[in-house]
Amino acid sequence: MSMNIGNLKLNEQGTPVGRIVTLGFNAVVALREVISNNDKAPAFDVMGLSADRRTWVKIGALWEYSANGSGESFYSGRLDDPSLEKALDVAMFRQEDGSFNVSWRRPQRKREMPVTGSDNALPPMPPAGLDDDHAPAQAPAGDGLGESTAPAPGKVRGKQKEPENA
Repeated sequence: MSMNIGNLKLNEQGTPVGRIVTLGFNAVVALREVISNNDKAPAFDVMGLSADRRTWVKIGALWEYSANGSGESFYSGRLDDPSLEKALDVAMFRQEDGSFNVSWRRPQRKREMPVTGSDNALPPMPPAGLDDDHAPAQAPAGDGLGESTAPAPGKVRGKQKEPENA
C-alpha cells in the first residue's frame, strides 16, 4: 500500500519545492539535481529547510528507475533525519506540469516459501500420531519437556524455601 504524503512544485527558479507531511514528519523540501559522471550517483539530493529557515540540509537522495510494466520513469530513495525514529522510504513521480507527487510505501519483507514440486519443496507432513519413520509415535516419558537444571519450585539452592508467613 502506498500513500501520497506530499507534492513538490516548480518555483520561479525551476526548482521542485514543497512539503512532505506524515503524522510524525512535516518538512519543506526541495530537490537539487546531482551532476556526476558516476552511473551510481543519485539523480537528486533531497534538501530539507532547517528549523530557522536560513539553510538547506541534505536529508536524502533519489535515484531514477523505470517501472517494469509501463517503462514510466520515477525516483526512489530514502529520507533520514535525527528527528525520525527510522528512515522514510519515498518514491516521487513527475507530473505533466513538472511537479512531483511524493508517495510513501512500507517496505515489504521478502517471504520466500518453497514451491511445491521444486528442489526446495518441503517434504510431506506425516499424519498425526506417526513419527519420522511413519511408525506409531511413542508417548514421551515424563511431561515431554525434557530434563531441566533449574531448581524445583519452592527450593532455593538445594534447601527448602521457608514459607513467607512463618
